Amino acid sequence: MKNNHSKPSILLVEDEENLQEALKLNLELEGYEVNAVGKGQDALKAIAKEYFDLVILDIMLPEMDGITVCENIRLQNNEVPVLFLSAKNSSADRVLGLKKGGDDYLTKPFDLEELLLRVGKLIAKSRRMQHAHNDVSGVFKFGRCSIDFAAQECTGFDGQIHSLGKKETMLLRMLVENKGKVVPREKILQSVWGYNVYPATRTIDNLLLNFRKYFEEDSRNPRYFHSVRGVGYKFTE
Repeated sequence: MKNNHSKPSILLVEDEENLQEALKLNLELEGYEVNAVGKGQDALKAIAKEYFDLVILDIMLPEMDGITVCENIRLQNNEVPVLFLSAKNSSADRVLGLKKGGDDYLTKPFDLEELLLRVGKLIAKSRRMQHAHNDVSGVFKFGRCSIDFAAQECTGFDGQIHSLGKKETMLLRMLVENKGKVVPREKILQSVWGYNVYPATRTIDNLLLNFRKYFEEDSRNPRYFHSVRGVGYKFTE
C-alpha cells in the first residue's frame, strides 16, 4: 500500500481510446500516477493487485458495465472513491450510480477543469480514509485489552494472549474501523465470508461470543462488543 507521501494513484477505466489517452495525459500532468484500462474485468484485476487512491469509471463499458464493476469493488469491502463518467444525464442514472457505491458522477461531455477539481477532492477523501485505516492496522488498544492485527493475536482483559483466526481478525478489524456504528450483518457476511458464501448468522454470533470471552469482564453485560438485534453488530469504546 502506498504511503501518504507518494504520488496519488488513479485507475482510469475508459474504453474510448482518444478520451482515455487525453485523460491519462492531463491527470499525469497534474502529478498523478495513472493506470488506464478499457475493460471492467481488467479493472477488477488491477484493483486486486494494487492500491489506488481513486477509480475513474466509465459506465458504458464492453462486456461488464461500470455499475457492475463498482458493485464488485464494494463487495470486496474496498472503499476506494469511485468517480463515474457517463453519457447518460438523467437523474435516475445519477441516483443509480450513487446507490451502487459511486462517490461522484460526471456527465459527458464534461469540462476538464471540473473533472480535475472533483478528482482532487476525492483523492483528499481517499487519503483521509487511508490514514484512518492505518490507525488500526498495527496494534489497537482499548481498556486493558489490545489487538495485534498483523500477528493475528490479542491480549484479553485478564492479560492472557489469544491467537485469532483469519475470520476473527477480519471481523475485529471491521468492527473497530466502524467504532460506534452498527455494521449490518449482510455487510459482514459479504466482506468476511465472500460474495455468495453465506454461513448461518449463528456463525457471526459465535465469533462475538469469543470476543466477549477475550475482552469482557462481564460477558452478559458487554462494554465493547454488542449485538443489535435484527440489524448487526457494534464495537464501542
